[in-house]
Amino acid sequence: MRFVKNRYPVILWLALLAGLFTAAGGTITPVIAQNAEAETECDIHEGPCSLDLDGREVKLEISPKPVKAMKDLTFTVEVSGPALSDPPHIDLDMPDMEMGRNRVEMKEQDENTYTGTGVIVKCPSGKKTWQAVITIPETGKAAFVFDVVY
Repeated sequence: MRFVKNRYPVILWLALLAGLFTAAGGTITPVIAQNAEAETECDIHEGPCSLDLDGREVKLEISPKPVKAMKDLTFTVEVSGPALSDPPHIDLDMPDMEMGRNRVEMKEQDENTYTGTGVIVKCPSGKKTWQAVITIPETGKAAFVFDVVY
């Protein structure tokens, strides 16, 4: 592995490229504005969980209760505010371990209410803490951390 002792030339090249891109009519949008993130821990077995994401309330409900691994589950997402251009989607994963792609595609049920079905797999390690990361178009990502029942 080769280490770069002086990073200034790299930074200067990046700044030069950004300047040329902007001068050619391109725009550079700050990444943080498009990737706003919020996270909360919730007791999904007691009812829906909610959090504020960039001025929108995002609510997640999973049924049936208790939320069990290896069972068909219905995910319901409500998003306050103006209508979304596209439905959100949910990526299910463990906070501390990569479990592979497990995406729940959502469809609009009512205005600002979306549903989809999916399965939370059983982790071979026996850990029960999962997260549902909801990607909301034009807003960002909302992460809900919860425990499942095996």
